[in-house]
Amino acid sequence: MSKVIVIGAGMVGSAMAIDMAKKHEVTLTDISLSVLKNVKTEHKELQILTLDVTDKDTLQKTVKEFDLVICAVPGFLGFSTLRAIIEAGKNVIDISFFSENSLELDALAKQKNVTAIVDCGVAPGMDNIILGHYNEIMKLSDFECLVGGLPKEKKWPFSYKAPFSPIDVIEEYTRPARYVENGHKVVREALTDCDYVQFEKLGTLESFNSDGLRSIIDTMPHIPNMKEKTLRYPGHVEYVRALKESGFFSTDEIQVNGVGVRPLDFTSKILFNEWKLEKNEEEITVMRITLKGENANGQTEEITYDLHDEYCHKTRTSSMARTTGYTATAAANLFLDGLFSEKGVFPPELVGKHEACFKYFLNYLKDRDIHYIKTAKILS
Repeated sequence: MSKVIVIGAGMVGSAMAIDMAKKHEVTLTDISLSVLKNVKTEHKELQILTLDVTDKDTLQKTVKEFDLVICAVPGFLGFSTLRAIIEAGKNVIDISFFSENSLELDALAKQKNVTAIVDCGVAPGMDNIILGHYNEIMKLSDFECLVGGLPKEKKWPFSYKAPFSPIDVIEEYTRPARYVENGHKVVREALTDCDYVQFEKLGTLESFNSDGLRSIIDTMPHIPNMKEKTLRYPGHVEYVRALKESGFFSTDEIQVNGVGVRPLDFTSKILFNEWKLEKNEEEITVMRITLKGENANGQTEEITYDLHDEYCHKTRTSSMARTTGYTATAAANLFLDGLFSEKGVFPPELVGKHEACFKYFLNYLKDRDIHYIKTAKILS
């Protein structure tokens, strides 16, 4: 049994702590004691501890006594928190959606003899793991990931609920989207290139540009076409673009009755209430990963993995927490079981390239009733 600390007790962080506690001694931390107490009430097996990750000295002293750190802080805190953990010489699994390039910490991690597996959620996360596996056995020409978290009940106007911090969701709508087309890096504005896509259980969804490729732009530069798009119910994009174009996501301070206010802060406050996923509210995670390329027989083959996951009534765990969090806890247990021990910073595709690791992820998720359904067809 290992000692594990989970930093961040939000919906995903608490789900990870509960899952890890099945095999390990787990301490869950957060800046909010009330949030921690709510989790502890239902899960006595967890130890809880208040922790402010912006206090670097306290953070580094706190993690010293643990065998593994799992980091689930909001994106704007992610990079600095990850760097502090690595500086402390601690192995870490990270799911923070930060804008900085995690590979910039690779040299530091090697120097500190640390294994850091980053971006280890559903997407980025499982899509990278699947890509890493097929990159080893095929000559890939195309990779596409369509992914979204959706409420089961559609409420006008947004038909959306945020399974994680609204400010991180807004980041998807404002951060320029990077793609690779015909071997060239392309940058497009988020919320553009909307397409309608059919899904068997949900019908029509709309997809739009978002910055989800992240590390694979650097780690898979030989693949000429790579794209990630976010999925929402039809109509969502129009309403969000209206907010964006009207300046509601701006970080430039404006004066309101003599008080300086950032529109983004105001919007986040409003949308937190509008988008808040209530406790035990049913929601869905849907993802489609499509890979195309030349297989071992010289044929052009298309591989598709489809995920449709819903709120789990048995464990009262949201789908996004399950699909994101359990990918990270799979990585954590995989590391603690000794299947992956390389030193440095590793995006999931560099872990999934190892067949034993790839199979471990799929089996771990299958054991938790999360199923990636594979289909394949020969194109030529």
